[in-house]
Amino acid sequence: MATGKHRAPSPQRQKVGSVVAAGAVPLVMALIGTGTANADPAQAAVTQPEQPIAPEYDAAAPNATPYVTAPKPANTRSSLAWARTGPETDYLSPVGPLHLPTAVAPVPPILPPPGQFRFGDQQVPVPDFVPVETSIQINDASANTEANLATFLDSIGLERSRSDRIAQETLGTAARGAAVGSTVAIPAAMMGSTVGAVAGLVTGLVFFPVGLVAGPILGGVAGYMAVSVPATIVGAGVGAVVGATNGFLAPPRGMSPDAVDGEDAPETVEAEDSGLAIA
Repeated sequence: MATGKHRAPSPQRQKVGSVVAAGAVPLVMALIGTGTANADPAQAAVTQPEQPIAPEYDAAAPNATPYVTAPKPANTRSSLAWARTGPETDYLSPVGPLHLPTAVAPVPPILPPPGQFRFGDQQVPVPDFVPVETSIQINDASANTEANLATFLDSIGLERSRSDRIAQETLGTAARGAAVGSTVAIPAAMMGSTVGAVAGLVTGLVFFPVGLVAGPILGGVAGYMAVSVPATIVGAGVGAVVGATNGFLAPPRGMSPDAVDGEDAPETVEAEDSGLAIA
């Protein structure tokens, strides 16, 4: 009978061994690193390759193009680099013969006054609650729309002063028409909002309990917009037609020959029946 004792390793001993082994790993790695550091440099270069150096990025990238704009008055809500200060107002050329659109140079947009929204010939102060970037985007969109319209009018044969006059009156009267349409529609829009809120509440019951809050809100907004937006669009359309017509039919204003030569101050007179400027 064998006298040797064979005992199964206890779980506690296995656990202790695992902990010791885990603790020995960092120590072994540290010793390996120390041995490598004390070894011959040539051997170290072979056994431990150098880490690649991260590339250095130049601040001036090859494709960097600074966005340079002309100086503007302080608080001008515009980011357009090639905008001009305003349209010609010293004279207004008569409407000449028109033709099909031809290629013309694009008309530069017009800068808004400092701290103002500009919609053609309509200017309103920017409210304090409107973020600066939002006001810049609105003014840029309005100025580009006006410039594109003036470019088209140039392309069909109108002189620049007349193109500017029609474009700015079209945009300005459209803005006023949109405001009038939206204001007139408020009572009907409020009724639509109430109906939409009730419909949203009924629909929101399916998504209880979130639908009881979100349903009336979304329904009310949808009902208001369903009435207000069409009224605003109609008002803007009517205003645009009125403004364009008024700009097209406005009588021309002529300049004296001396003013054209730069000798005297501009002197303008209204043309009467002949449709031509009278110096």
